[in-house]
Amino acid sequence: MGFTRRDILRASVAGAFATGATALPTQLLAANKTVKIGMNIPMTGDYAPWGLPGLYGCEIVANNINTAGGVKIGGDTYNIEMVAYDHGYDTEKAVQGYKKLVLQDEVKMVMMLGGSTVASVLPWAQRRKMLTTTLLPSDITPESEYLVATCESHPLYNVTGVEYLKAKYPDAKTAAIVTNNDAEYGLQSAATYKAAFEVAGIDVVDVNLHGFDITDFAPIVSSVLAKNPDIFCMATSFYVTPLMEQLYHQGFKGKIISCTLDYYDEIIAKTSREFVDGTIFQFPDFDDPALNDPGVNFPNPGDFDAKYRAAHPNDWSAVSWEYPAILLNWLEGAKAAASVDPTAVLKALRSAKNPEFVFGGGQWWGSQLWGLDNAVVGRWPVVVVENGKARIQEYRSVSGWLEKNKDVLIKHMKELGLRTV
Repeated sequence: MGFTRRDILRASVAGAFATGATALPTQLLAANKTVKIGMNIPMTGDYAPWGLPGLYGCEIVANNINTAGGVKIGGDTYNIEMVAYDHGYDTEKAVQGYKKLVLQDEVKMVMMLGGSTVASVLPWAQRRKMLTTTLLPSDITPESEYLVATCESHPLYNVTGVEYLKAKYPDAKTAAIVTNNDAEYGLQSAATYKAAFEVAGIDVVDVNLHGFDITDFAPIVSSVLAKNPDIFCMATSFYVTPLMEQLYHQGFKGKIISCTLDYYDEIIAKTSREFVDGTIFQFPDFDDPALNDPGVNFPNPGDFDAKYRAAHPNDWSAVSWEYPAILLNWLEGAKAAASVDPTAVLKALRSAKNPEFVFGGGQWWGSQLWGLDNAVVGRWPVVVVENGKARIQEYRSVSGWLEKNKDVLIKHMKELGLRTV
């Protein structure tokens, strides 16, 4: 598009992230127009860790941009205002919140987590032609023209962790998968890991898909470990901490791989640093020096990480940076379109053959699996806990794996009863 996220925010980050940065005079900021960006997300309840931290991150980015004088879109300069609605992961509240954001608050984009809450708003969103984003590309359908996934490509990126594991530990020959049995997270991820293990030549000796009523994971873990797997995979489990605790107490010595490892410091406190070290997952902390890679399209990630943790020391999660990355992507589209109109921004974003992606190497994908190329896939980092700290080991290409192996993935998706085209 001729510019990147670094271009958009370089000046604002240099000033606003710096300690003691001075805001522009109020009268200058007041002269700007305001563009509102909506977040229809869970901010309370069980799903709050996948919603509220993203609002905090977006507020930091928006404040940095506003402090530096706003962002020029077309012939106007705009301040960014974040407007959030808490639907608590309830579908009826999600519809209410979506309509409020669009009709009353007049937002120009609505960011959402994904799953059933996105499905509940899609018919109305399509009729209104409102640009909407999701962190679950599996929400995309052949008819969901105005729904895009420009940051997270769950569960596709999980293949990169398996590729790394195979290359790093070639003697690991067998794997077991334990995760929740919901179609939105657990099953999608389990199918992807099964496909990745097959491509890597790793035998899956057990797949344990459990419900959300489990309170004691000891029997599950012991039954799985009885199969003597070299690798214990938690896919996208909601129960990473109790699973890790049981693996620790039951003396598992093999490799552990997971999509997420949120709050790994708490897991270390409940087990040991030595036990958690070596765990492979997919989400970096943003103070990681590897994020200074020139292909990364997130300005000064270390400064963002520091500012976030200073303001919200107990609330860091993957979505802390994912929703801000989506906001930055929207800014790219708006600048390219010279407009904040949702249809114009969507057209500008979709016209990019190689769209900017948070970790680089982006391309539109999805028609082969979900019927529409409205998800951006690219490089994704492989993360390992080292000395009690998450650290990127390398970047691997999700799109490269899909180009060679999408048929294997589709096979496993269908085997678990998941929607494919």
